[in-house]
Amino acid sequence: MNSALLIAAALDAGTILALASLGLLINEKAGILNLGAEGMMLCAALAGFATVVHTGSSALGFGAGMVVGAAMAGLFGWLVIWLGTNQYATGLALSLFGAGLSAFAGTAYVQEKLPEAVHYKIPVLGDLPFVGPAFFSHHPMVYGGVLITAALMWFLFKTRSGLVLRSVGESPHSAHALGYNVRRIRLGAVMAGGALCGLAGAYVSTVYTPLWVEGMIAGKGWIALALTTFATWRPARVLLGAYFFGGVTMLQFQLQGAGVHIASQFLNMMPYVATIVVLVLISRNPQWIRLNMPQSIGQPFQPNS
Repeated sequence: MNSALLIAAALDAGTILALASLGLLINEKAGILNLGAEGMMLCAALAGFATVVHTGSSALGFGAGMVVGAAMAGLFGWLVIWLGTNQYATGLALSLFGAGLSAFAGTAYVQEKLPEAVHYKIPVLGDLPFVGPAFFSHHPMVYGGVLITAALMWFLFKTRSGLVLRSVGESPHSAHALGYNVRRIRLGAVMAGGALCGLAGAYVSTVYTPLWVEGMIAGKGWIALALTTFATWRPARVLLGAYFFGGVTMLQFQLQGAGVHIASQFLNMMPYVATIVVLVLISRNPQWIRLNMPQSIGQPFQPNS
């Protein structure tokens, strides 16, 4: 695998993490910690794959994934925001539920095949040496991830609605005192985040690896969760971090192709080892994390409390 193809593969793999991490970032900016990303992405991957199998439309597949992700996130939001269940336990339960449900419902789709993939290339730019295959021959969703990042930056830091969302994550009681419906804002943020996680899951099964296999998300939801902390809750850093982890993921295949004699199990561990190392490094400065972390993250809120 040459350098251009490695960069292209890193961008493709990083897009999955970027979409999911941006969704989780929206959740956490509103003060909600959702550990159920893995389960939501699995169910969305199945929904997207099944939709493309039956309709042949990738757009409908992405839409189905987003709907499923938002619906599962809405269930999570109802439990933790209105019923006051523990966010950590409920998120873990959602992840386990999604893994089991997708495995059970997906048995009929294991042998299914999708229509032949379309190869995308930006005219003129895609034909340039090195930069063409590296940056200008991707599925539109790769560029969509960049646009979503820019849109989220604008929303969070340039709009009144983004300011309200961030204020709910910093001090829900103050936002409530000013007349904002904290629970509805949090639910909207949770469902928007779930839709992005669902989009990431559908991208995996319909574009990145166009097939359905039980457990195919393979821990990407957990890496996305760690990535939000690694990026200190900043969308641009999330995108760059996602590409970094995407590069680490694809590096294992380059090493195997180069004939490096390392057990495949150790190569498969690389993305997770990199995640742990990065988290350890940034944890050496807890004050910096506290300055960037939403102050009410993981804390329940009741209007009368």
